[in-house]
Amino acid sequence: MQNFKELKVWEKAHQITLSIYKASARFPKEEIYSLTNQLRRAASSIPANIAEGCGKNTQADLANFLNISLGSANEQNIF
Repeated sequence: MQNFKELKVWEKAHQITLSIYKASARFPKEEIYSLTNQLRRAASSIPANIAEGCGKNTQADLANFLNISLGSANEQNIF
């Protein structure tokens, strides 16, 4: 196990998530349940999966959660 808050990738993902929440707050209200929701869920899943992977006991588990995070990042084409 390792402290996810010490990872630069987690910090960057967290900052991007905050930025997406701030930017999407200005989206039209009719998008709240579609585009806004999708962007926010994909963005927040990136640091969440990194954190969850860091809480696992094996490198294989960590790699799996990092792979899931990468999928969410690719969904938004963030990185």
